[in-house]
Amino acid sequence: MRKFKRLTKIAKKLRSPKGCPWDRSRKLEDMPKYMREEIEEVIEAIEKNDPENLKEEIGDILFTLILTAQIAEEEGKFRMEDVLKGIEKKIIERHTWVFGKDKVNTPEEALVKWNENKSAERSKAPSKKTHKQTKK
Repeated sequence: MRKFKRLTKIAKKLRSPKGCPWDRSRKLEDMPKYMREEIEEVIEAIEKNDPENLKEEIGDILFTLILTAQIAEEEGKFRMEDVLKGIEKKIIERHTWVFGKDKVNTPEEALVKWNENKSAERSKAPSKKTHKQTKK
């Protein structure tokens, strides 16, 4: 966790007045381009079965996400802590067979339960956007 916090501090410093002019110039609308590039590189490393490159590319996408969250925080949209709380809650609530009382025995049953939990969650919060019913 200390390494993650350090990365968030690095992103903040890069965006500071004494940081990097290029990083400081990035806006939220710029970030999808960089995310797509990094995701493509992760996919390529997986397809080539190249664990060293995969490790590096996962780091690149992780930092791109951290930088994006930093920009969003600067714009007053949310904080990284909000992102972490949200994903923690979502993963725990959707994995009721791990963190709750449901039972599943196969990957297929897990996916069905995930989608049921996701649908139940969305029906409680009608303002949430709807996506395909696949695990993500």
